[in-house]
Amino acid sequence: MSVRLENVRKKIWKFSPLYFMMLPGLAYLLINNYLPMYGITIAFKDINFAKGIWGSDWNGMQNFKFLFSSSDAYLITRNTILYNAAFIVIGMTVGVGTAILLNEIKNKLAVKFYQSALLLPYLISMVLVSYLVYSLLSVNVGFMNKTILPALGIDPISWYNEPKYWPFILVFVNLWKGIGFSCVVFLAAIIGINKEYYEAAMLDGASKWQQIRKITIPLITPIVIMMMMLSIGRIFYSDFGLFYQVPMNSGALFSTTNVIDTYVFRALMQLGDIGMSAAAGLYQSVVGFILVILSNYAVRKFSKDNALF
Repeated sequence: MSVRLENVRKKIWKFSPLYFMMLPGLAYLLINNYLPMYGITIAFKDINFAKGIWGSDWNGMQNFKFLFSSSDAYLITRNTILYNAAFIVIGMTVGVGTAILLNEIKNKLAVKFYQSALLLPYLISMVLVSYLVYSLLSVNVGFMNKTILPALGIDPISWYNEPKYWPFILVFVNLWKGIGFSCVVFLAAIIGINKEYYEAAMLDGASKWQQIRKITIPLITPIVIMMMMLSIGRIFYSDFGLFYQVPMNSGALFSTTNVIDTYVFRALMQLGDIGMSAAAGLYQSVVGFILVILSNYAVRKFSKDNALF
């Protein structure tokens, strides 16, 4: 027993630098991800700031009725799911395609330039993005109404009063802003593929398209699945800035821009009940968790190697 204990001590001492390097990450994980779970109790309480969180009265599922009893419950749920589904499908497809194209560029300087140009929008605040969009779509001074539409012989459009255009606008803005991040992830996966596979394929007379279809896409499939599952886990969440700031909180657009996050925010600005907000967050998290489990189960049924767990 003492020999085994001594071996354990030696291993701990041997890898002690690695354990010390882990401490900041573990501390961040604990403080940022686990301690806030204490706030789950808020979702089941009628919060009274005078009594505090623990002293406030329990109200069961009353806070959850705020989401489901509303006449807009179907609308905001539909918008949230459909937008995120479009973001996942289009974002993954364009991200993989762009990464493959970047990998074909042999000039290193050009590759760095294109990578930086694609990643730059991802680093821009959504507030700035909203004003960039406004500079394009403004009724009086927007580039679309002043330059593009007149050149095409089309009358100016009041973009911020026309809901039918915004599903396309929001999908495009989300793609433009997020494509750089997903592209970098997929490009890193493609660069990691052994070049011998491509050399063997070229010796066999495979075309570039055949190499992409038979080598590149199958070998990056695990990364694509992982990214997709992470996105599915947040399918009931929305980018608040995208749906609130980009449409400039225009009431005329609520039918196509109102999602769970913006609905809760607008309601709580009037009611000021943080219990309802906590209930909405818990609902989104639980549904996301269930969807990740189900999607992973579906992947496992087809290919165990590509499942996350």
